[in-house]
Amino acid sequence: MIEAITNATLPAAPDFPQRFGHPKPLWMLFMTEFWERFAFYSVSWALALYIVQQFYHGDPSGQAWASGIFGAYTALIYGTCIFGGWVADRVIGYQRTILLGALVMAAGLFVLMLPSRTMLLLGLALVIVGDGLFKPNISTMVGQLYGRDDPRRDRGFTLFYMGINAGALLAPLLTGWMAAHFTSTPMQQNFRLVFAAAGVGMLLSLVWFWFGRRQLKQVGRPAPGAEGLARVAWVVLGVIASVPLVFLLLSRLGADGLQWLLGLLFVVVAAMLLVEAGRHDRVQVHRVIAMLIIFAFNILFWMFYYQLGTSFNFLAENIVNRVMPGGWVFPVGWFQSVSPLAIIVFAPIVTLVWAWLDKRRMEPSIPRKFGFGLLFNSLGFLVLMFALAKLLGDNGLIPFWPLVLCYVMQTLGELCLSPIGLSMVTKLAPSRLVGFAMGGWFLSLAVGGNLSGLFASRIAGTGGMTTASALSGFTFGFWLLLGAGVLLLLVSPLVNRLMHGVR
Repeated sequence: MIEAITNATLPAAPDFPQRFGHPKPLWMLFMTEFWERFAFYSVSWALALYIVQQFYHGDPSGQAWASGIFGAYTALIYGTCIFGGWVADRVIGYQRTILLGALVMAAGLFVLMLPSRTMLLLGLALVIVGDGLFKPNISTMVGQLYGRDDPRRDRGFTLFYMGINAGALLAPLLTGWMAAHFTSTPMQQNFRLVFAAAGVGMLLSLVWFWFGRRQLKQVGRPAPGAEGLARVAWVVLGVIASVPLVFLLLSRLGADGLQWLLGLLFVVVAAMLLVEAGRHDRVQVHRVIAMLIIFAFNILFWMFYYQLGTSFNFLAENIVNRVMPGGWVFPVGWFQSVSPLAIIVFAPIVTLVWAWLDKRRMEPSIPRKFGFGLLFNSLGFLVLMFALAKLLGDNGLIPFWPLVLCYVMQTLGELCLSPIGLSMVTKLAPSRLVGFAMGGWFLSLAVGGNLSGLFASRIAGTGGMTTASALSGFTFGFWLLLGAGVLLLLVSPLVNRLMHGVR
C-alpha cells in the first residue's frame, strides 16, 4: 500500500534567503511557471482558430465543434489537477510530480504539430495529463514558502501571478510574429509553428525547474521513506493508462457528457475534503465549507472569462473592425495579450492597494474580493452589449476599443479573484490535503471551462456567430455575473464567519 505523504514533516515556513522582500525560491517558481504558461497560452489563442481552418477550411460552421473542443480541453486541463495534487500529496512529492508533468506536456505539444484529428486529440490528451500533474503543485509550493499567517502570502501569490501572465503576454505576440515572419502564408494558418514554439517553451520550463529546485530545500521533496523510484514508476504507468482515457473523453463523451462527469467529480472532491476536515475539528469543517462556497462562485467567473479562446476570438475575427491607421490589420490572436499586459500593469498596483488597506485594517475579505471580481467581469460584458447594440457600423463591424476594454475589465476582475483564490486554498484546506484541495480549486475552473465551451457553442449555433447571437449571449452573461457578484457581497459576512479569522 502506498503510504500517505503529508506536509507535517516539513517546516511550516523554511528559513529561505530573501529577495525583494520575498523568499528567493519564489522567483525560480515564477520563471518555471512563466515558460509553462507561455506554452499553454500559445495553444489557447490558436486552438479554436486552428480547428476551423484545418478541419473546416475556414467555414464558420466549424465554430461550434471548435468551441466544444476548446471548452473540454480547458476543463480537462484543470479537472486533472485534482489527480495531480493527490499524486504529489500522497505518492511522489511535488518536485517529482512537476518534472514528470512538464515532460509529458512537452511531448503532447510536439504531437499537435501533426495535421490530423487523431493527432490533435492525442496531443491534447498528453498536454492535459501533463499539465494536470504540473499546475496545482507549482502553486502549492508557492504557498509553502510562507508561514500560514505570513501577511506577505497574498502579495507573493500576486507576484507569482505576474509570472503566469508575463508568459501569457509573450505567447500570442511571439508565436504570432514567428508564424508570420518565417512563413509566406497568412499568420492564422501557420499553427504548426505555434505548437512547436509551445513545445520548446515547455522544455525551457522543465530545464529551469530541474536546475533551480535545489533552492527549495525540503519543500516539495518526497516524505522520508518515499524517495524510491518504484513510486515514480507506478505514476508513469498511471500516466500511460490515463492518456487513452482522456483521448476517449475528448473524442466520444462530448462537452455535455463531460459536464455531468465533472459535476460528479466536484461532489466527490467536496465530500473527501469535508471528511478530512471532520477528522480535525469544527473550525476546519467550517473553513472547508467556506472554501467550497467560493469554489461555486469561481465556476461562474471562469465560465464567461474563458470566452477569450472561443466566442471572443470569433467576434474579433468576424465582427470587430481590426484595421489600424495606415491599413495594418491587428491580428486576432493578439487580443489575448491585452489581459496579461493589463495584469502586469495593474498587479503591482493592486498589490500596493491591498497592502495599504491592510495597514489600515480595511482590506476586503476573500469573499468580498471575489464579489468584486464577478462585478468587474460583468462590466466587460456590458461594454460588448453596448457596442453590439449601439456602435455597429454600416459594414457590420463594431469598433476596436470595446473588445479591448472588455479584456481590461475582465482582467481587473481576475486580479481580485484568481491569485487570492490560490492563496485561500493554502490557508483554508486541511494540512494533509493542500495539494488535493488545490486540485479542487482547479476543478472549479474545469467546470467553468467546460461550461464556457458549451456557452460559446450555443452562441455559434450551426452557422457560426452572428451579431444577434453574440448580443443575446453576452447579455445573458452580464446579468448572470452581476447577480452572482451582488449575491456574494451580500453573503460575505456569513462566509467570513465560516473562515474563523482567515483573511
